Amino acid sequence: MLSFADFDTRGYRTVDVRTGYGQWVATYEDTVEDAMDIALLEELAEPSWGNVRRAADLGCGTGRTAAWLRRNGVSSIDGVDLTPEMLAVARSRKLHDHLREADVTDTGLEDGAYDLVIASLIDEHLPDLRPLYAEAHRIAEPGALFVIVAFHPHFIMTSGMPTHFTSASGEHIAITTHVHLISDHVMAGLGAGWTLAEMREGIIDDRWIALKPKWERFRNHPISAALVWRKQG
Repeated sequence: MLSFADFDTRGYRTVDVRTGYGQWVATYEDTVEDAMDIALLEELAEPSWGNVRRAADLGCGTGRTAAWLRRNGVSSIDGVDLTPEMLAVARSRKLHDHLREADVTDTGLEDGAYDLVIASLIDEHLPDLRPLYAEAHRIAEPGALFVIVAFHPHFIMTSGMPTHFTSASGEHIAITTHVHLISDHVMAGLGAGWTLAEMREGIIDDRWIALKPKWERFRNHPISAALVWRKQG
């Protein structure tokens, strides 16, 4: 298993997921770029978002993903997140039908209740992908889709950059980051019983360079990936 420590070029002080996102919450929406995840969701051939009956938003955070789902016709969304401060923001936005404080690998959600399960930009915080894929499969109904948007391992390894934020005092703080190869996703998904239906990769392009001119050296490198899985039955 790869260790992020072998690629780290920043050396930031690192905190756990709950602590990190609890501190990042005030600036999170202004920091995470839509080019990382939303742009990939918009490229997917499926799901047919407007036909989704009930969605589970795993690692829902402040509700970024839920806001996009609502704009694209998803009318019923339940959210799960580990961080109370992030959930408080999501709750104030009233985008979810229900919100639950829980780990994405042990959500407490009902078996087979969702025709869409979605998780965006959370995989790098998990030491092992298999429990996430297994839990998504448990709560998905037969025929359901699981959409996962991941921080691309190539970019983590090439840039040496962890998921991080700037604190109120100006300190750059990393949140525990793990490196998962695309093959790790594939094997975890297949092992949980999913069938891969679609995959897209986002690259550093003109849109990214406009946002982050210093990233010119990363032009044409992949930065994120979206995988769509189907539960048979």
